[in-house]
Amino acid sequence: MASAWQYQVRFDVSDSATAESVRRNDPALAQLLDILAAHRAVAKCQFDAFADYVSAAEAQGVENYPLYEWTKATIENPAKQEKYQKSFTLYVDGQEVYARAIADALERDLQPLAARGLITRLSKYDTNPANNPQPPQRSSEGG
Repeated sequence: MASAWQYQVRFDVSDSATAESVRRNDPALAQLLDILAAHRAVAKCQFDAFADYVSAAEAQGVENYPLYEWTKATIENPAKQEKYQKSFTLYVDGQEVYARAIADALERDLQPLAARGLITRLSKYDTNPANNPQPPQRSSEGG
């Protein structure tokens, strides 16, 4: 029986210069870009995703965005900003979560880049609520 859960692959890089290269799709990272293209994937910087969420909330009404205060506090915290600017989520065919087979293939193909140190952390997450932290209860502490 196939799993009902969907998956997501994320990775971190070691420094700000590499992170900026990933954000710009720098041709110097051809091996990474080729792997992503082969899987119809794009890397979205977590900081950018958080900033987009805050912008959308402010434009459309923060009452409709339950994580607004937490997310805003996170992107305004310099230590968190540095952390999340080096962290990327992979979207496949424009989707934030996808089938396990897709996530497994992405993870497998990215492993050599992790072994060489371009990627410092490679993670696969599933949508099973039992495996994921619950949304923060207090908005005063950013992620």
